[in-house]
Amino acid sequence: MISSPLVYLLSLAFGATFFHLLEQKTKLKVFSYVPAVVMIYAFSMFMASVGVYEKNEEIDAIYSLTKTNLLPAMLFLMLLQVDFRHFFKLGKSLLISYVLAVFSLACGFILIAFLFQLNQNEAAAFGALSGSWMGGTANMIAVGSALNVPSEAYGYVLIVDSVNYTIWVMLLLFLVPFAKKFNVYVGAKESEMIFSQIGCACNMGAKRYWLLIFFALIVSLASQIIAGHVELLNTTTTVVVVATFFGILGSFTKLKNVNGSSEVATSMLYVLIALIGSKAVFESFGEVGMYVFAGFCILLIHALIMVAGAKIFKLDLFSIAVSSLANIGGVASAPILAATYNKALVSVGVLMAVMGYIIGTFGGLAIGNILVGLAK
Repeated sequence: MISSPLVYLLSLAFGATFFHLLEQKTKLKVFSYVPAVVMIYAFSMFMASVGVYEKNEEIDAIYSLTKTNLLPAMLFLMLLQVDFRHFFKLGKSLLISYVLAVFSLACGFILIAFLFQLNQNEAAAFGALSGSWMGGTANMIAVGSALNVPSEAYGYVLIVDSVNYTIWVMLLLFLVPFAKKFNVYVGAKESEMIFSQIGCACNMGAKRYWLLIFFALIVSLASQIIAGHVELLNTTTTVVVVATFFGILGSFTKLKNVNGSSEVATSMLYVLIALIGSKAVFESFGEVGMYVFAGFCILLIHALIMVAGAKIFKLDLFSIAVSSLANIGGVASAPILAATYNKALVSVGVLMAVMGYIIGTFGGLAIGNILVGLAK
């Protein structure tokens, strides 16, 4: 049994590193269906469930301290990649498609709150999922922390995110050959937006990582100090919002050009996932089916609104499909879908997905609070 807080953190870091390297180095097919982030959570949860981690004040304290400091630091680094100037050059059809995707997902989450009569914890969990489906896993953690989602509920959310997302990607890829027929049906012209590679990077060697970590920790400290004086709903929400604004401001500075922010942010994200998993102990998997079914209901509502919007605004299949996957799948999958239409359009998928890092936090917080308000 592990009772030392240092050994506790080291074991979580080891699990996160192991599964990340396994995914990157081996390219096993299993990771196409079960991402490393899910395995990291499952590993930590398993360790906690079999009693490897002793329940003591020292471990509870290091858990709280690490999570509190890493969350705003991760958000700041993640948002340094955003470039508003490129986003607003996407063109009318792509911008409308993106807004429509966000709107339809919001409608889907709110409607399932009525259909499934969610309780407080379930509503908070789906609020966290909305952060993921409008941005990414990092947004899910940020929104979930602000909504006080129980640690075990993250397991359900990650399963839904993995299962529903996998099937959704398969469906969108399956529809690619039918693009011309769809475009004729809605009266749209094929998208011809072509961008050069988005973003730039300066190579500073290992120093860039220390620079990024330094600024991230400064932002983390500043966010917590501000949250101590100004509170929005609760302290964690304030920290998340302030760190997000710092990240947006940072994206207008030269820090945006320092390569490595994504890698450092991802490392922090994996540690956070491992931390949360270490506090989760499932008593039953009986509710997973309900979560997955509700997730498919959200996607169905999302799809119906997207098709209706395509008909009204004459949007081509590429625009609505990539906008959808940029929200639900993020940077890992939106560029792949874009490339199946035209390799020159890969950067469109990247840009939309990166913008989700901002939308996911604010959208998730808004929807999450609505869902909690509607909960029985």
